Amino acid sequence: MTDRAATPKVLIANRGEIAVRLIRAARSLGLPTVAVFSDADRGAPHVALADEAVRIGPAAPRESYLRADAILAAAAATGATVVHPGYGFLSEDADFAAAVQAAGIAFAGPTPEQLRRFGTKHTAREAAAAAGVPIFPGSGLLDDVDAAVAAAERIGYPVMLKATGGGGGIGMRVCRDADELCAAYHSVAAQAERSFASAGLFVERYVDNARHVEVQIFGDGTGRVVSLGDRDCSLQRRNQKVIEEAPAPALPDALRERLHASSRALAAAVGYRSAGTVEFVYDPVRQEASFLEVNARLQVEHPVTEAVTGVDLAAWMLRLALGDTSMLDDYPDGTVPIAGHAVEARVYAEDPTRGYQPSVGTLTSVRFPTDVRVDTWVADGTEVTASYDPLLAKVITAGADRDEAWRRLGAALAGTRLYGIETNIGLLCAATQNDTVLQARHSTATLADITDPRPRITVERPGLLTTVQDVPGRIGLWQVGVPPSGPMDDLSFRLGNRALGNDEDAPGLECTASGPALRFSHPTTVCVTGAECLVTIDGAPAPMWEPIEVPAGAVLDIGEAALGLRTYVLFAGGLDVPAYLGSASTFTLGGFGGHGGRALVAGDVLRTKPAAPEASSRPGAGAVPPEVRPALTNDWELAVTEGPHGAPEFFTRADIDTLYGSTYRVHFNSARTGVRLEGPKPQWARPDGGEAGLHPSNIHDNAYAVGTLDFTGDTPILLGPDGPSLGGFVCPVTVISAERWKLGQLRPGDTVRFVPVRAAAAPSRRELGLARGAANPVVPRTGGDGDDGVLARRDGADGAPQVTYRRSGDDYVLVEYGDIVLDLALRARVHALHTRLEGSVDGIVDITPGIRSLQVHVDPDVLPVPKLLGLLTEIEDDLPATSELVVPSRRVRLPLSWDDPATREAIARYMSGVRDDAPWCPWNIEFIRRINGLDSVDEVREIVYSAEYLVLGLGDVYLGAPVATPLDPRHRLVTTKYNPARTWTAENSVGIGGAYLCIYGMEGPGGYQFVGRTTQVWNSHRHRGAFDSEHPWLLRFFDRISWYPVSAEELLDLRADIAAGRGSVDITEGAFSLADHQRFLADNADSIAAFRARQSAAFAAERAAWEAAGEFDRAERAASKVSSAATEDLVLAEGEQRVDAPFTSSVWRIDVTEGQPVKAGQPLLALEAMKMETVLRAPADGVVRRILVTTGHTVDGGDPLVVVGPGSGR
Repeated sequence: MTDRAATPKVLIANRGEIAVRLIRAARSLGLPTVAVFSDADRGAPHVALADEAVRIGPAAPRESYLRADAILAAAAATGATVVHPGYGFLSEDADFAAAVQAAGIAFAGPTPEQLRRFGTKHTAREAAAAAGVPIFPGSGLLDDVDAAVAAAERIGYPVMLKATGGGGGIGMRVCRDADELCAAYHSVAAQAERSFASAGLFVERYVDNARHVEVQIFGDGTGRVVSLGDRDCSLQRRNQKVIEEAPAPALPDALRERLHASSRALAAAVGYRSAGTVEFVYDPVRQEASFLEVNARLQVEHPVTEAVTGVDLAAWMLRLALGDTSMLDDYPDGTVPIAGHAVEARVYAEDPTRGYQPSVGTLTSVRFPTDVRVDTWVADGTEVTASYDPLLAKVITAGADRDEAWRRLGAALAGTRLYGIETNIGLLCAATQNDTVLQARHSTATLADITDPRPRITVERPGLLTTVQDVPGRIGLWQVGVPPSGPMDDLSFRLGNRALGNDEDAPGLECTASGPALRFSHPTTVCVTGAECLVTIDGAPAPMWEPIEVPAGAVLDIGEAALGLRTYVLFAGGLDVPAYLGSASTFTLGGFGGHGGRALVAGDVLRTKPAAPEASSRPGAGAVPPEVRPALTNDWELAVTEGPHGAPEFFTRADIDTLYGSTYRVHFNSARTGVRLEGPKPQWARPDGGEAGLHPSNIHDNAYAVGTLDFTGDTPILLGPDGPSLGGFVCPVTVISAERWKLGQLRPGDTVRFVPVRAAAAPSRRELGLARGAANPVVPRTGGDGDDGVLARRDGADGAPQVTYRRSGDDYVLVEYGDIVLDLALRARVHALHTRLEGSVDGIVDITPGIRSLQVHVDPDVLPVPKLLGLLTEIEDDLPATSELVVPSRRVRLPLSWDDPATREAIARYMSGVRDDAPWCPWNIEFIRRINGLDSVDEVREIVYSAEYLVLGLGDVYLGAPVATPLDPRHRLVTTKYNPARTWTAENSVGIGGAYLCIYGMEGPGGYQFVGRTTQVWNSHRHRGAFDSEHPWLLRFFDRISWYPVSAEELLDLRADIAAGRGSVDITEGAFSLADHQRFLADNADSIAAFRARQSAAFAAERAAWEAAGEFDRAERAASKVSSAATEDLVLAEGEQRVDAPFTSSVWRIDVTEGQPVKAGQPLLALEAMKMETVLRAPADGVVRRILVTTGHTVDGGDPLVVVGPGSGR
């Protein structure tokens, strides 16, 4: 005990805002703290704030915060001398308090005996009566329902049925007659048993329109007790407090004094220790009060008492637990003086409009006022679960009088913003303006009549994929793998906003294939644009392309797209959605932006910003003229410019002629990341990609332009606004910026033809009128630039490499250095250009480095490409010698779980769903060994763990994902990429493709050969621990990554810590000198050459084996399975019904068998299209007569899939 007393340390046996509050109180006293946490709270603020933190179990409270043994074990392990229980959980558990004391640890709360006496309401009533506390008639502990009815008859209805162990409004029911009492008895008993492990019940008189008042007390355990004023807690929902104030208003002075005196007497009679509250029901008509209960703990609403007394109650409790009783010396009369008035509002994760339904999900943005007290545990990115109380924060204001305190509370709540889930903020704001409340005529029933007045739009049906977007999206972060997102058809989106008189960038909805049904609480003006579909308001058709008013209570229904693919819903004023990294656009793959970082789901609530008063008179407001509406079709022409990678370097002249002369078909597996096309296979100008990979489409990673045609192997893909920023595939043409809207309307099965145009003739993307030419489906034939996409070349001289300036659309220039080889000197040159160009001139949108290239994205209306070329030439003339480069270069040690189970699972999925005959299957590491000519897989492991990887680019597979290469060429394992690519890769898998290593920044498709898995390189919200405070990405250009081995189980723990913002990464500052590196290469030239020779021989042998085995043809076949369903001869018997494919797609899953009975609505099969699953259901009760497809087959819209007939089955 002496050692403990000499080294005090406080363990907080709680979570949420009270844990944060208690840690701060301990810090104010100079006491070190220990936090305990469940798995759900690993990243909670109290865990980060405490000096030590101990995991005590899974999310469920019974497996964590209610486990006394786990908390005591944590106290013993950390040497805690005091346990503060907070409120809720074990705070009033007498057995827990006794166990804490038995362990020789001080319990910051009442004694176990006091907890037992006050913890059951019937014994508390007995103690109160003995101390002279006023009490309304009530019963003792009831034996059964008959005893309850008898007691109620004696007391008189209405009565309150209460659980003796209850609290926080749980286990309480108002009963107005015997029938209600009988009906409630067993459910309240069961709830009490679940919540408090005690089924004891009693009844007492219930007062309609009562107020709830309480007296704050504090005792030193020796009989000295002080009262610290009183509080009114009448504004409640479901018997739980929502708004509290101190002192209680409109309370007669004589009654107030009696309540204080009797509360002190009650506490003194038992020698009460620590903080507590004596609660009363107040009948304002009779001006009588009755004892309700004693809360033998710190109350949620204690801050209002602190505000009017100046006392830190939490600190008093800790001081008392350490033996200090001097805090009561200043109050010999037992009364702590009160000054002013204070109000507290509890911010809950719940929707008052839906009966206070709990809200769960991610808080995407949290903003509280800074000039008032806010006790909270939430911040941007907090995940709110259903495991715990919905309390998010308490907003506390104080003033010289009640009016000022309430006025300040209203202003503070008006300045509070929480996005991502529904909260009760609107209701709280309304309460601060309610006359009944402001005149202190309120009761415990008042809040039930106050509603959230804010307009809301409720998602009744979400549609297939409905997301919030804005223009221009999230620009300026392409270099770290953050795509712009934004509306895929930005033209329709902008025209809709203009029609409403909005700013063009006002957030709205993008609806893919089928739209949502939205219910409006208030009249709202909207405009629907984009793909043709049926739009209805309460079932009545409504027009597209013009402002329409949706009446209050009406449902706006956006039907299936009939022509085109994406429909847009714009709202007067725009949607009220927070910006993330500068934009409200949703990037679903990254889980950020928009509403909750995801597509809408049923039950979501959207709100709009106020429309500008002059909106209707702005230019362009009103119906969009037909002559400027974008023309929709099933047979598209796309205006493209040549480049960046044309003939004869990468494609043959015949390939380019074929490209322009062929009709391509939109593949079902298209999405916002890119539109996959089916068409002729190039012949290619190169046999392979050299160091970059076996396929001739492979190049060293460079930045992509949105709208470029990317050949991933032999598969052409038009890259969309959610596509990757870096990649290692060639792109022969790029859609001009004014035509990229068409990518958003390409639907599976549509046809596409590419029309070459001159870049200088491209219309401005800013143009929304006739000059845009969007209403004409035919692209004017101006002819291409005829330069193969090469804007200029510059010979190498005086140690500087040659430079090639390549066009990519009318707004991107790709600057390439040197030959197509991996040479760090070229990356150094790229860095020098990047540094000089950044911030040098207006009009640059993004600058993105690749391995040997730098892509510059410009706004051509501000910085035309010819002017940019002049600037690039000037800078090139002035760049220093490459060998002089020295850059900051941190050493970053990361854990690597070798051959991790997550990578094995990805391979298994690939073999099951894509192809099982690939040369890299079933084990990527064995393939890496073979293609590099190594003797064993142990050599692969040894090389990977010995290597130091220099980060050359970020965002290779999105979100700060590095593309890196070993500094020592003898560690550069070379592979080729999956063909076709994987459809699934676990987040932070580590793979090798070409000569590069990549850490996958998020879950998604991929093609690198796996070696293992590591921790996160991106954290959207928790910018602490391993991440700096400003950015969600971990790594920087020229970082040097090395690995240390961990088991798969250890990695899961490390990943959980990093995700929670707790983990650390071993990072050492340093520098990289190209001159030093070149000396290293010279010193080891012979052994490097020998390694490369062996590697090249193995690589060549592998390629020859592929050709001999027909691998390239097998890969192409695997990429395109076609349905073999015989549809022309399909004849239906009487009563049979076809279930047809609604659009071009792939059969993902079949849920039934022939002869199986089915019910109407039962799932039959699932289709995959646009990276989404669509379930088709039985049209009626019956039997599955025929299944016409198998999994993996491609089907077109209208193809029959299943026949369901009448009958009851086999």
